[in-house]
Amino acid sequence: MKTLYPHIEPCDHGMLDTGDGNQLAYRQYGNPDGKPVLCLHGGPGSGCGPGWPRNFDPAHYRIVCLDQRNSGESTPPASDYATSLANNTTWHLVADIERLRRHLGVERWMLFGRSWGSTLALVYAERHPERVTDILLAAVTTTTRQEIEWLYEGVRRLVPEAWQKFRQGAPPWARDDDLVSAYRELLESSSAAIRQQAADNWCAWEDAVMDMGRNIHDGFDRDPPEFRYGWSRIVTHYFSHRAWLEPHQIVRHAGKLAGIPGILIQGRLDLAGPPITAWQLAQAWPDAELIILPNTGHTSADASMVDAIVTATDRLVS
Repeated sequence: MKTLYPHIEPCDHGMLDTGDGNQLAYRQYGNPDGKPVLCLHGGPGSGCGPGWPRNFDPAHYRIVCLDQRNSGESTPPASDYATSLANNTTWHLVADIERLRRHLGVERWMLFGRSWGSTLALVYAERHPERVTDILLAAVTTTTRQEIEWLYEGVRRLVPEAWQKFRQGAPPWARDDDLVSAYRELLESSSAAIRQQAADNWCAWEDAVMDMGRNIHDGFDRDPPEFRYGWSRIVTHYFSHRAWLEPHQIVRHAGKLAGIPGILIQGRLDLAGPPITAWQLAQAWPDAELIILPNTGHTSADASMVDAIVTATDRLVS
């Protein structure tokens, strides 16, 4: 079974000015003359941590890691209550990726996305297919209304005790089927105490769904309070707007991916992103190979998920 490559330090890093008050942090690792690959993190809002480059052989890949708007080391941070998220949408991120590609002088690159990052990779590829060599996705999502409703209401049937706590953290007037908007309002409260409690409740729910009681997921309780707040702000901002996408946009437009090889790696037991999404995408994208892993969930801590991803990156290096 394959494991992650050893930790490496970036060979290049910088801040990319978007022209609208945002500065995007990026880092490059590995071989400057290797195959370019862009890593797109989840969340949205998680940031691209030091573990991402370890999915690739640094001798053969030019690995680019980008912290999406207001996350990671990009500025201004969402963890600052004064930071406006008005200029942070899916389409801003797509434009940012193109801006970074031109800045780095990359003609075409491979995309690697996990969870929300898979949504972003697919939207970018459908908008700019001529810039994409191949796509590797894990824990596949397309951020449809149905996926969002499942994650914050439907899945309660499997983790009812955690959902009860999550529901109790929302205002009394909140609808069960729209807790995302209710939490978003709490996270924008003028009270710092209310904001942080909402962030903590939101992250506790996310932990419950991703871990499935197996105690293998590194929970948000290990992160500082400001990270939990900033992350929750961005997630609720995106999901309350359904990522600014049309209904089922990604699967409906999958024909634009024709000719782009893809590998979709999905856990059979992924409660946060059930396999139906990856399966539907694979039906609409003939150039994609779907790999479903038994006894695997959403978290990247699963050894079988690590093995599948590293095996895929080794295959795609040529």
